[in-house]
Amino acid sequence: MPPHDLSPAEQALRDAALEYHRAPTRGKIAVTPTKPLSNQRDLSLAYSPGVAYACLAIEEDPSLAADYTSRANLVGVVTNGTAVLGLGNIGPLAGKPVMEGKGCLFKKFAGIDVFDIELAEHDPDKLVEIIAAMEPTLGGINLEDIKAPECFYIEKKLRERLSIPVFHDDQHGTAIISAAALLNGLELVGKQIDQVKLAVSGAGAAAIACLDLMVQLGVQPANIFVCDSKGVIREGRGDRLDESKQRYCQKTSATTLAEVVAGADVFLGCSTAGVLTPEMVTTMASQPLILALANPEPEIRPELAKAARPDCIIATGRSDYPNQVNNVLCFPYIFRGALDCGASRITEAMKLACVHEIAALAKAEASDEVAAAYAGKTLRFGPEYLIPTPFDARLILRIAPAVAKAAQESGVATRPITDLDAYRQSLSRFVSQTGMLMRPVFMAAKAAPARVIYAEGEDERVLRAVQVVLDEGLAKPILVGRPAVIAMRIERAGLRLQPGVDFEVVNPEDDPRYRACWEDYHRLMAREGVSAEAAKAALRRSNTLIAAMLLRRGDADAMLCGLVGRFDAHFEHVQAVIGARPGAQVLATMNAIMLDQHTLFIADTFVNEQPSAEALAEIAQMAADEVQRFGLPPKVAFLSHSMYGSSKRESARRMRAARDLFVQRAPQIECDGEMHGDAALSETIRQAVLPDSTLHGSANVLVLPNIDAANILFNVLKVTGGHGVTVGPILLGAAAPAHILTPSATMRRVVNMTALAVADVAAARTR
Repeated sequence: MPPHDLSPAEQALRDAALEYHRAPTRGKIAVTPTKPLSNQRDLSLAYSPGVAYACLAIEEDPSLAADYTSRANLVGVVTNGTAVLGLGNIGPLAGKPVMEGKGCLFKKFAGIDVFDIELAEHDPDKLVEIIAAMEPTLGGINLEDIKAPECFYIEKKLRERLSIPVFHDDQHGTAIISAAALLNGLELVGKQIDQVKLAVSGAGAAAIACLDLMVQLGVQPANIFVCDSKGVIREGRGDRLDESKQRYCQKTSATTLAEVVAGADVFLGCSTAGVLTPEMVTTMASQPLILALANPEPEIRPELAKAARPDCIIATGRSDYPNQVNNVLCFPYIFRGALDCGASRITEAMKLACVHEIAALAKAEASDEVAAAYAGKTLRFGPEYLIPTPFDARLILRIAPAVAKAAQESGVATRPITDLDAYRQSLSRFVSQTGMLMRPVFMAAKAAPARVIYAEGEDERVLRAVQVVLDEGLAKPILVGRPAVIAMRIERAGLRLQPGVDFEVVNPEDDPRYRACWEDYHRLMAREGVSAEAAKAALRRSNTLIAAMLLRRGDADAMLCGLVGRFDAHFEHVQAVIGARPGAQVLATMNAIMLDQHTLFIADTFVNEQPSAEALAEIAQMAADEVQRFGLPPKVAFLSHSMYGSSKRESARRMRAARDLFVQRAPQIECDGEMHGDAALSETIRQAVLPDSTLHGSANVLVLPNIDAANILFNVLKVTGGHGVTVGPILLGAAAPAHILTPSATMRRVVNMTALAVADVAAARTR
């Protein structure tokens, strides 16, 4: 769509997307070494002459390539750009951003490395030859955005020729998720899969693959009626059908979608927007299941379908409605399992294993981490929760082992996994290393937007963040600032914000609540030497104090401040006005950072200079509770210069005592200490010193002995960790969500902290 045809919201999204792809580094993926090259010996091992030994070993035994190269964890995402993401035949170069994006998802969700490969070739046989020639490089191939019917032929030929997994996600990924939704939807309404009538709009790669898998699950071919652009696929239609369509050709007099939808129990849409009308929905059988998967606009919007048939259950491909059929539920994990067992191909049994695990997970009780991450959102099996959320951390733990087991039973696993329980445990590292840290928090915020007051409402970072917050539906913003200055900066930044419409403005120079606020503040602080005149002056002087008083009075649900000035100055106001929640003895801060190999939460980075053992234990417990908000199981390490009693100095004894107190407070949470920083992240190092450590895998909550250590560690990691996401400071223990940012905070961090503050509000309401 040309830029001049876009709405203001679409134009803003376009600009943001282009900037996202351009900066700070062009594109979305990169190749990085996995070994150090820090001296001459490293160089001699990595390249000549040492590399020759790895080459000769692989020549003698090709299976050793899985040990000595990255091939066993490397997938090629391959396209010719003929059917790109609803954009059509835009060509391989224009399709490259999509392939890079797919690479990001592989890496983020399952730790799989990707080469994106865009090929300027339309001839199916030549494509097969080109892709097949890359087999020595790749551990698996994910075909992407290749138009039908050529995609069927290309995949079939590659599966026949290659001894590595080949998976066409547009077909089989969609099919797996749709089949899981079908199983659970029919279970909810009490219908038998072999008795339902299925009406289908679309006969491309995704639709045919969905049908093939649904038939394997029990849908009867005689009950399937498919419509393509020419109407119902039926005998006597007069056109030549390719092989994929021929198997769903019916003897019927029906010619239109409306005719075959009548009386259907299930509608499957893999076609185009709006083809299923509310009138058609009214003719369907009782409690119909509608899978409207066209993107970005489904065959029918859920609200229209529900208005026509309140008894229907509907799933779409959109993230802003329940039951999103999202291929990311499947493809990272099916490849994870296939690569880890050395599968030579992906069998039907492996795909069915994936279907059944996804369906079962939707019915499983939500873990504490999942429930906390999606506070305010009901994750209970039912009409609006047919399939798991894409950010359920348990997906990889369930799907990858099931796929590996099915591969072994199918006879295609070249490196069978003998201990599936140990394998499942090893996969837990991906839960903390690769999960998209903020997504569960955003989902919780969207489910229950709250009023967030921003003390620095005139700051351009806040204004840009508020635009995103509104576009994403995360919060109801309140800005403290002078109206004229806010309006001027909105115009200068080219934003679409309208004061009084999109957000409330609190004018620090003229607000009707000024008198009530200073009187409340005076009553609160009178015994701390604050006179009435001083209270008046303080409310005129500090926007943070204004925000804190309005939060205390109930005029806001959460607050953000700290973009200008010293942390301690803001903290004094928050501590005095908001205070600690009942039961909390200390306030503390935690910063989160997501690195390539670890997601870490570091406490206490800003508040307690030299906390006691009791304070450290409480900080650790508050930090662990907050980590669950991100959908991660907390694993706590108490860090020290000492390793399990190797030092008798005061700080070592204090950290050891803090660990013991924490175990008493939260025996259900894995923890250990006192220990070195490297031991916290490496089970191997811990085991060498203490084989019966009470911490398994890598710690993600690092409790430091003092403010200097915590703050220094976080800031060093922030700079050296590449493009890791940072969140915080997160204020722990406050009576209401009140977070104090720092002057270095970016617009992105303001957005993240807004979502976290709203999620905290939702969590507090459920306590």
